Amino acid sequence: MIAIPYKLHTEKKIIANWLPVLLGLLVLYVPTFYGLANGIWTKEEQAHGPIILFLSLWLIYRKWPEMMKASGRQSTSVLGWVIFFMALLLYIIGRSQQIIIFELGSFVTALAAILLIKCGSSALKSMWFPIFFLLFMIPLPGTLVSLLTMPMKMAVSYTAENILFWANYPIARNGVILQIGQYQLLVADACAGLQTLLTLEALGLFYLNLVHHTSIFRNVALAILIIPISFTANVIRVMVLTLITFHYGDAAGQGFLHGFAGMVLFISALILILGVDSILQYFARRQSMSINAT
Repeated sequence: MIAIPYKLHTEKKIIANWLPVLLGLLVLYVPTFYGLANGIWTKEEQAHGPIILFLSLWLIYRKWPEMMKASGRQSTSVLGWVIFFMALLLYIIGRSQQIIIFELGSFVTALAAILLIKCGSSALKSMWFPIFFLLFMIPLPGTLVSLLTMPMKMAVSYTAENILFWANYPIARNGVILQIGQYQLLVADACAGLQTLLTLEALGLFYLNLVHHTSIFRNVALAILIIPISFTANVIRVMVLTLITFHYGDAAGQGFLHGFAGMVLFISALILILGVDSILQYFARRQSMSINAT
């Protein structure tokens, strides 16, 4: 008789234990994500959706050994079943009535419930950030987005106009319409909207989770400063689009808008986050040195 190695036996046990759960999730949510991939995820305002999903799944995979170690032999949570049935109800309503907020919300809720049922509260505690991060994938109600987006667009337009005017460019503004030379540019929701702010906030939180600073001051300060960083990145994006249109024409501006505008936004935000984090590191080190000195 050939003895099966313990590690191989454990891996087979884990696969047998989780495979039905994975198949059930695929049956329920593959149609949902297929519809999103051919629907709102093709729009610039929601283009971050698949990125959030991919990063969350990668974080779950990365934290899986830690979760399994934390779960141990805990008994399953009864609360998990209550949450699971709530998730199913959300899914049924969202799928039948085409309410995407409910449908995606049920996915996040179902994942949390499954962790509670299968592994207990310690496992959910280990996986709290990947589950929380998935919330940034859920589109907000249109009325709320419209209400909060207009003041943000006005602020971005005003700032971009004043910076370019200070740089001696022939620019004027009427609301959220920028006039530079012979060209007019409308600052759209995708350029300075609430969804863009939330996307960059998600990027910052993901960065914080990866670097895992021990300094509470550094974590809290960077999380708060992500908001002005997002605003600054949006201003840079609008300014770059405006300058490209002014120097190279409307066709070049439209090509940049559809091809590279999002890249400029994310690169600008990432550079600003790294820069601010370096500054905070300096102050955190000085604070630590002063505490140790006393």
